Amino acid sequence: MTQTFFPVIFAGAGPGAAQHLTLGVYQALQGADVVIHDRLVGAEVLALIPPHVRLMDVGKEGFGPSTAQSVINAALVQKAQTGARVVRLKGGDCGIFGRLDEEIAALEAAKLTYSILPGLTAASVAAASIGQSLTRRGRNASLRIVTGHDMAGFADQDWRGMARVGDVTAIYMGKKSARFVQGRLMMHGAATDTPVTLVENVSRADQRVVAATLASLPKAAQSLDGPAVILYGLAPRHARPALSQLKEAQA
Repeated sequence: MTQTFFPVIFAGAGPGAAQHLTLGVYQALQGADVVIHDRLVGAEVLALIPPHVRLMDVGKEGFGPSTAQSVINAALVQKAQTGARVVRLKGGDCGIFGRLDEEIAALEAAKLTYSILPGLTAASVAAASIGQSLTRRGRNASLRIVTGHDMAGFADQDWRGMARVGDVTAIYMGKKSARFVQGRLMMHGAATDTPVTLVENVSRADQRVVAATLASLPKAAQSLDGPAVILYGLAPRHARPALSQLKEAQA
């Protein structure tokens, strides 16, 4: 008799605060036997998981200690093949810079099934926290979500497009590449007084917002300790009058 296994559930935990967890993900956590989670999953979210559920921390840290992706893939397959209800819990949205496809491929190779429950990504919550929208009619007809570095090093982007006046880009994992990003944007015509907002530890109790410009981006990034999203082209609403005065002074 062929054994039937439960689908592995890939779930986005949101950026940190429990209030940003979707109902679907909450329900999946309540019914789980095993939760395999990333380092960036907030403590508030982990606290909602029933005590009988086994937790496996497979955290990754940019330029720091990390669990190898091959180990994570193997753990997903092994736990699912025991007949357990497995939830793979990722910070933010599991489909945005979450290496989701690699883990799906491992399950498919083992002939295991899966489902995906998306979560709120950090850019959306960060923009909301500064009173801004990521798109606005008459300002930007598109939104970029990019990474500051990839497997080859600092990631290359469509710098000319990003540098267009009014365009908005959310940069993930961009603290260490801030000077590189600044240089590329300026090379492609971006104004040094373009607003930039850095939001550290999005939605958590220790969230910090740093209002900057392209000129001050590297210095602002150096002041951060925790994970951050960089909103290029957006200023906190309370900072907009100050930026206008800065532009007038530089004119």
